[in-house]
Amino acid sequence: MIFSGTNTIGFMGCGNMAQAIIKGLIDNKVIPAQKIFISNRSQGKLLKLRDQFGVNPVNSNEELVEKSQVVVLAMKPQDLLAAIDPMGGIFQEKQIVISLAAGVKLNTLKKHLPLCRWIRLMPNTPTLIGQGLVGYYTDQTDSYLDTLVEDLFKPLGQCSKLKDEEQFESFMVACSSGIGFVYEMMIYWQDWMIEYGFEEEVAQNLTLQTFLGASLLAKGSPHLTLEELQTRVASKKGVTEAGLQSMRDSEIERSLRVAFEKAGLRNQEMAKLLK
Repeated sequence: MIFSGTNTIGFMGCGNMAQAIIKGLIDNKVIPAQKIFISNRSQGKLLKLRDQFGVNPVNSNEELVEKSQVVVLAMKPQDLLAAIDPMGGIFQEKQIVISLAAGVKLNTLKKHLPLCRWIRLMPNTPTLIGQGLVGYYTDQTDSYLDTLVEDLFKPLGQCSKLKDEEQFESFMVACSSGIGFVYEMMIYWQDWMIEYGFEEEVAQNLTLQTFLGASLLAKGSPHLTLEELQTRVASKKGVTEAGLQSMRDSEIERSLRVAFEKAGLRNQEMAKLLK
């Protein structure tokens, strides 16, 4: 392990994703709270996180950079470049900077802070419970950066190094934004059951267990494809097959693919604006 309890990390911006990572780092004893620094435009959020996690608020982004060996940029994408531009002389040469910003490409980041070592990283919200997916990309051949990401984020879930930014952005849509798509489907499940007389709490619990059970069964059956698992549920001319055929007739796959592509296009639009 190259990142230990003696190292420091700073989070510039304290939104939901930063909070999920901070909680995961502390809960999994990756780094003690007193070695984590935070800055944010809202003073109230800083004080709340200090009280909740025991981390250290600082008075400015500049102070955060000076105190942190690794800096995580966790603000909104549209705020990122304006935040780092005035600080070009504060970042140290080869300082490690991790960007969580969707739409801000590596070439853009390097243009604004050319001396830093950059990692683009995208976790999803299940990092809160140690069941997350963390995708990352760097264009540097530097095993230290790979080990650093594993040290920091593997306790939060599964880490995947991605081969290029196109794959990084596909990961972001499918595995980070995709959590929202899964919840959308779960809402439909729950609402249908409520229409048939289930109490809302019961309908939600049954929906959650259906999705959880399907995922755990698939994960515990690595010798079977998803299609093979589906076949075991759907007997010929049975109830499940009738429902599946209706889903296929309704082009559910096409709707999901369009959702993925729309999210990807929005990411491309952001990239054009944030150069």
